[in-house]
Amino acid sequence: MAAAQQREEPPIKEDPFRSNAFTLIEEMLDLSYPPSKYTAGLMDEFLHSIFFLGKINKPPFSPEDILSDDEMLNALKGRYPQPFELYSSQLPRRSPFSCVLDMIVHRTRSRDQQGKIQEEEIETEIIKRLQDLICPLKEGKRKNKKKPLVPSSICVSHSIKTPNAVRYYGVSMSTIGPNPGKILIAASCLSSWDSSVAGAVMTYYPNKVKREYFDGTIILPEQHVRCQAFNLFEKREKPPCRSCGNLFGLTTKENIEWPYGNCAEAESVSNLLRNVEEVRKQAAPSSETCTEEKRQKAAECVRKELEGFVRTERFKWKGQFYTPQGISS
Repeated sequence: MAAAQQREEPPIKEDPFRSNAFTLIEEMLDLSYPPSKYTAGLMDEFLHSIFFLGKINKPPFSPEDILSDDEMLNALKGRYPQPFELYSSQLPRRSPFSCVLDMIVHRTRSRDQQGKIQEEEIETEIIKRLQDLICPLKEGKRKNKKKPLVPSSICVSHSIKTPNAVRYYGVSMSTIGPNPGKILIAASCLSSWDSSVAGAVMTYYPNKVKREYFDGTIILPEQHVRCQAFNLFEKREKPPCRSCGNLFGLTTKENIEWPYGNCAEAESVSNLLRNVEEVRKQAAPSSETCTEEKRQKAAECVRKELEGFVRTERFKWKGQFYTPQGISS
């Protein structure tokens, strides 16, 4: 019976994107049990995001290409129908691995029923679980040999004024190639990130050139906040790049500028500001050019750039961002 349910594997089975996508789906299914509304929403969002990246991948992969096991395919279609219906018409709000991170953070915290585990221990466990997950995944076939769908870094942000303050996490964009990354960064700016982080990134998006009419950059109060990135593959602390220095006022000696919004700091700082109002007020943008009118102008430019990148990928988009089942927009 099992043999009958297993379709003949396509020749693209060993492609790193397809292989990593399938492995991450299996991992997310394991992490989603016992089920809850929250974990089901994460799984739904994750599937849509990964199917979208499969569609614009080179070569492209359909959900059926990725899920070559009929039993798993049919079970997921039955439980999470929206990702299969909308991955080719709506854009994800963030990368699939951001959903993986949220799931791991949720599962790690959920075992601390009595609140006795220190945040430092939770941080160590989360980073280790991510490292254990990503290390076996396959590298790409290109010269840089990046691992498709896999972030290279994680960032941890929290208030240092409050003892054992909750820590907020973010991962770098898990994309390969310029357009997928630019699409997800713009989508995160327009639909996912805290408005202060989105404004900072939109100041430079997409060409690392600062807008003359709008400056939404912020200065994170480093005397009150820890914002530390780690290289997940080399298992070491990672200093902020020049881009993160420009966006968030982080102290750095680095000169390299990664695409603005690509680094793990963006998501981590966004989660911090969304949850810690005191830090959000301290880090508010201060430029005279950061008005609502000019911000909207910048956002319109980002949307137009996004539409261009989407068209380049031959993706027919009508302006909608995906909302997972059970999660309000």
